[in-house]
Amino acid sequence: MTDSLNLTNLQPAQARKDRKRVGRGLGSGKGRYSGRGIKGQKSRAGSHKMRAGFEGGQMPIYMRLGKQRGNTSKDAMPIGPFRTETVPVNVRDLDRFDSGAEVTPETLVEKRLIKNTKIDVKVLGTGEISKQLTVRVHAISATAREKIEKAGGTVELLRAPKVKKVRHHAAKPAAATAETEQEPDATQAEETAE
Repeated sequence: MTDSLNLTNLQPAQARKDRKRVGRGLGSGKGRYSGRGIKGQKSRAGSHKMRAGFEGGQMPIYMRLGKQRGNTSKDAMPIGPFRTETVPVNVRDLDRFDSGAEVTPETLVEKRLIKNTKIDVKVLGTGEISKQLTVRVHAISATAREKIEKAGGTVELLRAPKVKKVRHHAAKPAAATAETEQEPDATQAEETAE
């Protein structure tokens, strides 16, 4: 017959081992420097909680590399009003359509050429096309347009192409500046006459 469990015979299922208590005097075995060594970054409180990408105080790689700044930078990520992103579809992929079919972003999704209609579609000129198609997309390259029209098809843009603004610097009229330099003031002419 086993004794019933009570406070006198209560004990843990596995032997317990207390954690080492650091910084409790020189006789404790973990006194003085508490296992951290002498000075330095890793001897300080909170030193083992460093942010991702921290390189010990030296210039980090994301600051050493060149930057592509501004929302008008052509090389930067496609965000903002001045940068656009398009999904490329090549001319050779349009052969999946039947002759006389209409190619739109919706039909391209049905044919699994693009994933969705959230991003604008641009047709590029890689490959050949032999079918007569009506292509309605957001943008198209000159080569792709030529190949589609050569096959008897037509191209319509869903969005008008952006016209690049040409900046003209107003030059000072050279004739006007020369005249002002040659004509003396009226006061100067009177003084010389006197």
